[in-house]
Amino acid sequence: MANRSEKAYELARQAYAELGVDTDAAMDKLATIPVSLHCWQGDDVGGFENPEAGLDGGLAVTGNYPGKARTPDELRADADEALSLIPGTHRFNLHAIYAETAGKRMERNELQPEHFAGWIDWAKSKGMGLDFNPTFFSHSKANSGFTLSSYDEGIRGFWVEHGIVCRRIGAAMGKALGTPTVTNVWIPDGFKDIPVDRKGPREILKKSLDEIFAEPLDPMHNRDAVESKLFGIGAESYTTGSHEFYLGYAVANKKLLCLDAGHYHPTEVISDKISSVLTFVDELLLHVSRPVRWDSDHVVILDDELRAIAQQIIRGGYIDRVHIGLDFFDASINRIAAWVIGTRCMIKALLYALLEPLDRLKAAEREGDFTERLALLEELKTMPFSAVWDYYCRKNDVPVGVKWLDEVKTYEKHVLSKRS
Repeated sequence: MANRSEKAYELARQAYAELGVDTDAAMDKLATIPVSLHCWQGDDVGGFENPEAGLDGGLAVTGNYPGKARTPDELRADADEALSLIPGTHRFNLHAIYAETAGKRMERNELQPEHFAGWIDWAKSKGMGLDFNPTFFSHSKANSGFTLSSYDEGIRGFWVEHGIVCRRIGAAMGKALGTPTVTNVWIPDGFKDIPVDRKGPREILKKSLDEIFAEPLDPMHNRDAVESKLFGIGAESYTTGSHEFYLGYAVANKKLLCLDAGHYHPTEVISDKISSVLTFVDELLLHVSRPVRWDSDHVVILDDELRAIAQQIIRGGYIDRVHIGLDFFDASINRIAAWVIGTRCMIKALLYALLEPLDRLKAAEREGDFTERLALLEELKTMPFSAVWDYYCRKNDVPVGVKWLDEVKTYEKHVLSKRS
């Protein structure tokens, strides 16, 4: 089988070489691009603060597939299984509600780096970085629908303090692991019905963000990002943290802007926003999901928009300026399989983009030869991409093709099925 794979790759290598593409160089470049897997796919955004509490803030997870992670050790074991089936070295993205407090009730504004020591040690053992998110939902102090933009100074102050401690936790993670943690702020604040005062909550949000970001942190340890949303369930008429608000804030304050694939109008795509935003901000965070019906966060597949996202990153030369994270949560299928399918598809999309004869395509476009541009782009669609992908998987000692599914099913039989 290995010999057949190598023969197929050699034929593919030659075919791409005829277009001016070095497949070995493409795979070498791909190996340097990490994807940040999101912890919340493994347990349906439950966390360990109060696993029995329901989700709020406009968030919902559908499905009840058996075997979800119930403890930090189970979640790490499931992530280990997923990572073993994904080529490359990647990252892991945590929410604050995944703290380990030894059973002690800990308010979110009291969290410390020590409550994530288990995650740091685990990531260090795997040679990968961590990313982080304050959790501004599923809490009694978020019941009003407002956190950082609340008119209640006690509520607002609590969430500001939570944001401050989370930045410090992110910096501690980055320092311990030798790679900057991206700490991303998203809040669910908004009105269900049409508000009279749209300005007031946004002025309060700006004040809160200024207070959260006031403490200087070493960018080698922590990078701050802000994330917008179009609307959420229960906040259909007005979202305080809109795209325009956070775009302005990111530009004015030199923060990363987070573009989430599901947070825009159904006809909008984030692939078209990447080059525009990076004209004005230094770095960008992506939350890649599949918005079948707006922000439904389906598992990522290798569709046109995923390929377009990857193409914009590669074509723009943005590899060092874009942080790629995943953000889907599907409890209707095996959760480990969801991680593997989504992450492998993201990596496939990046490889697909790296296998374009970019110099030739750009030259044709600049010279006005749109015939050659179109012809090349269409021929690329039937090039032997799969042979390169299979070879890349084999080089990284992960299963080729759908063979990874056998391992997931074995893990489900021996591990997941035994969880009540």
